[in-house]
Amino acid sequence: MGFFDKITAGLKKTRDSLMGRLEDIAAGFTRVDEDFFDELEETLILADVGVPVTERVMEELRNRVKHAGATEPSAVLEILKEILTGLLGEESALDLSTRPSLVLVIGVNGVGKTTTIGKMAHYLTGEGKTVLLAAADTFRAAAADQLAIWADRAGVGMIRHEEGSDPASVVYDAIAAGRSRGVDVIICDTAGRLHNKKNLMDELSKITRVIARELPEAAVEVLLVLDATTGQNAISQAKSFQQAAGITGIVLTKLDGTAKGGAVLAIREELGVPIKFIGVGEGIDDLRPFVPQEFAAALFAKEEDR
Repeated sequence: MGFFDKITAGLKKTRDSLMGRLEDIAAGFTRVDEDFFDELEETLILADVGVPVTERVMEELRNRVKHAGATEPSAVLEILKEILTGLLGEESALDLSTRPSLVLVIGVNGVGKTTTIGKMAHYLTGEGKTVLLAAADTFRAAAADQLAIWADRAGVGMIRHEEGSDPASVVYDAIAAGRSRGVDVIICDTAGRLHNKKNLMDELSKITRVIARELPEAAVEVLLVLDATTGQNAISQAKSFQQAAGITGIVLTKLDGTAKGGAVLAIREELGVPIKFIGVGEGIDDLRPFVPQEFAAALFAKEEDR
């Protein structure tokens, strides 16, 4: 099964809860009136697109329907699809323009952060990049052991210290090793605690200072891993991290296990941060760069195309 087919299959729950419902509404109305618009609005909210984004979408929909003179529910639905597709933004690749480049991966425990790093390492090696992992989540029991398993699966090296040691020192040693080995990308795991924003900021700031001092010209990405099954809660989580760290991109995992994938439509709109990778399965190949056009095609696929 190709990755597009996996996206299509993985989005089944979201597609059924969002597009299936929208198509039923369009088929159930004979004219475009306030009741019709109310049903569309409710469906978007229930699919975890969120109230603020839904309100903006509905305002644009009303304006475009009026301007186009659309009177058929099916025509309005097509306009709505265009608006929702626009929310996904443009494709945004990782900035790996220096050697080495740094990728800091952050996120609360349980979102799939460590497995995401392993899958990302596997993907990048498949693209011809040499990768080194830094086990800088030194506070969670066995975090480095878990990362080591994924490093072995991806066939990449890893730098680790004793449990409880300074995360910034792990990153320092990873940079030194990356330099000496001539690797292309260093991916750093970080602690998944969010006790308060000050703790998180202090820890990430220290890591960032080490990177700035040791590799001042390096391209640095800060990727926040979010669990798609949490829907709007993922966006609330992202806002907390965004205030504490300079997020450059989102990795959205577990899309295949949720009907709340509508949150994808709200992330770029609410956060102004691009989605860079999505995960639609447990396999090592099931994390890929986010391509908005592919995602929209899978989300809006008609029954005969699925």
